[in-house]
Amino acid sequence: MPSSSANATLSPDVLGVHLQELRQAPPLVHNLTNFVAMNSMANILLALGASPAMVHAPEEVSEFAALADAVTINIGTLSAGWVESMLMAAHSARQHGKPWVFDPVGVGATRYRRDVAAQLLALKPTVIRGNASEIMTLAHQADSGRGVDTTAGTDEALQAAIALASATSAVVAVTGEIDLVTDGQRLARICGGHELMPRVTTLGCSLTGVIAAFISSGRDTFESTIAALACYAEAGRQAGLAANGPGSFSSAFLDALYNLNESTFSHLAPVEINHVC
Repeated sequence: MPSSSANATLSPDVLGVHLQELRQAPPLVHNLTNFVAMNSMANILLALGASPAMVHAPEEVSEFAALADAVTINIGTLSAGWVESMLMAAHSARQHGKPWVFDPVGVGATRYRRDVAAQLLALKPTVIRGNASEIMTLAHQADSGRGVDTTAGTDEALQAAIALASATSAVVAVTGEIDLVTDGQRLARICGGHELMPRVTTLGCSLTGVIAAFISSGRDTFESTIAALACYAEAGRQAGLAANGPGSFSSAFLDALYNLNESTFSHLAPVEINHVC
């Protein structure tokens, strides 16, 4: 197991700057996501301050990916036509220097998903976001999984995340009760959120879009990913204070995300960034 030593922090003020810059120049985020996630993902990106687009026709997907500020690809509801569009979008994003985020939903469930994931990994995603089981599968630490639910904790995926980041040159985000972010050399943990978040479908898928919005700025991808996760966690924490269950939480989460501002994070401790030894 790799060890780590603290050598830097990301202050709450910096998190606020990331959010402020995003809203001053709202990014166009092109999402090839699953059928279940489309509506909530679009609403969450709008609440954040970004501009979502759900474009997947092979006749236009390459052109649109080139126009967008960032692209997300989610393999939740695969079919041959969708795979064609995903590969085209990823290739176009790479060709035009646009960051793209890969969400390997349920990658351990079937060989088809693993084969598609391998093709997408070859097109060099900027960020890979998944739960612990998904990240472990991608890193060849496991060969099975149970749909989109995780059976492993984020810390169990730490070694896999570092290995995957090192092998792909991508930033890897392992999301769960505590989120991990690594680029293979640096490591950060983000706490927060609320216990109701796993009870609302597609919140994880929508987080992929939020990460894409933040990394579109051209700032350091590792730090931008931390900022995205910290914003999401804080919105979840605030939503939990107002919610009575999953239904009210969903609405409260949108409101909390919309109402985030530069001063929102003032009460948070700095995020420690560790060097992976």
